[in-house]
Order: sequence, then structure tokens, then C-alpha cells
Amino acid sequence: MATNSKIEWTEQTWNPVTGCTKVSPGCKHCYAEVMAKRLQAMGVPGYEHGFAKVSLMEERLNQPRYRKKPTVFFVNSMSDLFHEDVPDSFIDQVLNTIEACPQHAFQVLTKRALRMRQYFETRTVPDNAWLGVSVEDKSYGKPRIGELQKIHAKTRFLSVEPLLEDLGQLPLIGIAWVIVGGESGSKARPMKESWAVNIKRQCLANGVDFFFKQWGTWGQDGVKRSKAANGRTLAGQTWDMIPAIVVC
Repeated sequence: MATNSKIEWTEQTWNPVTGCTKVSPGCKHCYAEVMAKRLQAMGVPGYEHGFAKVSLMEERLNQPRYRKKPTVFFVNSMSDLFHEDVPDSFIDQVLNTIEACPQHAFQVLTKRALRMRQYFETRTVPDNAWLGVSVEDKSYGKPRIGELQKIHAKTRFLSVEPLLEDLGQLPLIGIAWVIVGGESGSKARPMKESWAVNIKRQCLANGVDFFFKQWGTWGQDGVKRSKAANGRTLAGQTWDMIPAIVVC
């Protein structure tokens, strides 16, 4: 079933697809890969083949239909809906469920922005589907923004996590929300405060909601410690801005 999430910017996760493959530097220390290994060891359905094999979980397609309370769902926290091994016909079924549940909001995040844009060239994005792309660096991440901006969607967002370098100027036209965070784990790469502050300033100047998720393993002072100890404040404040959630 869909599960309550510990991810700060969502309420529940819904995983009709499991498994993924790495496509860019942001994938290097993938949290989902680590989690999938644990779930495989526990014998949880959908992870029998580990993380590298993409599995279509048809039995999970209708899970959000059974929840009446308006909920924000992160779609495929353990995969990528637009992975090349997920057929269009299956994505269609996921979108059918989203359309059938107007009381919920569904956050769809991908690193495969080109395929997402091509998919929606012949399909309409439901108003309650938020489309987002991961933006970890200039080379791989920033080009995804342009693909996202070409899609006619009511709510578009950027997940800038893990933030691996200063991104300079960001194209924010049509972007409603930006999430920023550092990397977690023993091998985490550090994030500099100036990189995050640069994004925050641009968001506030352009009327874009800004959400600072975490420092991760490396703190604001450049010291490595527990994620909890490093906290979530940026420049002395907690930034929990989120677009208005309109449901029917």
C-alpha cells in the first residue's frame, strides 16, 4: 500500500514502479538503491530483483483510489516513472489513477526530462499532477529545466538535491516551486551555503516558492555530522514554502 513518508515535502509515497538505473552524478549515492537492498533482504514484494531491475507493480496502481482524505503523494520515490523500461501504456495507467483522484495532489519527479516532455506532447497533464525534474548540477541538471518548461502543466517544480555545485542563474519562468537539499550518507558530497542562498534569492525575487529540505551529512559550517544535528535552517531561517494545493 501507499506509505506515510519521512520526506519533508510530501505526505505519502506511492510506488507503482520499483527499481531504476543511474543516469547522472546525482544518482551516485542513491538513497532508493540503499533502501531497495534493505527491502529485498526483508522479502518485500517488488524488490525481489534488487534495484537495477525495473518492476511494474500493477497491483499498486489503484492504491490512491482507496484514500478519501486529500493527500499529497510523491509518485515513485523508489524509481523514475519515465525510465526507458516503463512503457507508455503503463504510464497511461498511472495517469488514469491520478485523474480519477482529484482530491489528491501527485508529485511526479524525474531525471528523464526529455522522455517526460515527449510523452506529454500527445497527452494532457492532469491539474493535480505536479511535474518536476532533478537539478543537481549545470551539465546534467540544468538542461532538464528547459524540457520541463515546454510541458503545459499547472504546477512545475525543481528538486535541487543533492546540490553539487553553484548553479548560477536559473531559468525560473513557469516554475512554481524549488526544493533544495544537501546529500546524506557516509559518502555524501558537501554543499556550500552560498550555493543554496543563491537559489533562495532567485526564487524570492521571482515569486517562486522555496523549500530548504536539509543540509544532509555536511553542515552549514562545513563539518560532517549527523543529518539531524545539521538541521534544516538556511541563513538562520527555516524555509517551508509550498505551492497552494487545490483539490476538488
